[in-house]
Amino acid sequence: MSKAAGDIDPKLLEILVCPLTKGPLEYDRSASELISRKAGLAYPVRDGIPIMLPDEARRLEE
Repeated sequence: MSKAAGDIDPKLLEILVCPLTKGPLEYDRSASELISRKAGLAYPVRDGIPIMLPDEARRLEE
């Protein structure tokens, strides 16, 4: 089964946590982002690679 360019490896998603809260992340395939509800941040996924830097994250709308 091939992955789309923006898809993330499911095994990687299982072990990734938010770098600020150490809480769980949700993968939003349509936006190509990893969502940390606890931190209120969305980390971008570029070419299948999660960019886990708070400075690169987008603030979630309340």
